Amino acid sequence: MNRIDKENYYLDIAETVLERSTCLRRCYGAIIVQHDEIVSTGYNGAPRGRKNCADLGMCTRETLNIPSGQRYELCRSVHAEANAIISAARSEVLGATLYMVCKDPKTGALIPESTSCSMCRRLIINAGISRLVIRDTPDSYRVVDVQRDWVEQDDSLPQLVQHG
Repeated sequence: MNRIDKENYYLDIAETVLERSTCLRRCYGAIIVQHDEIVSTGYNGAPRGRKNCADLGMCTRETLNIPSGQRYELCRSVHAEANAIISAARSEVLGATLYMVCKDPKTGALIPESTSCSMCRRLIINAGISRLVIRDTPDSYRVVDVQRDWVEQDDSLPQLVQHG
């Protein structure tokens, strides 16, 4: 019997969660796991009660030709990581792992090298999540050590401050 490893098992679940995404640009699914138990899930979509981009048939950032990674304040969606964090108690996520998958809604293809935006990184850090596992291909992934990669390597600081 060829048994799937735990990381890909949880990534498969996160990939199923992203099927609820209503974003026209990128579909993200996230789950938070603590002590081998899923504590919460999240996908990207408009705040409760507001119309989703899929319902409107348009993405504001695409309409305005905003490049990927910029002007997130114009996005209608609450991101998958944020929704997963919102749905869990802080005590459940301290030291937990967040699993995340991203697909192109037009093609259904995985988007390799996807990562959390700067706003979600801050939420993940403050929630006390210790690591992220991000799918690149159906069976390969990257692991982010939050303390080492995002706290100690603070990419929110200007270059002069980081190296000065």
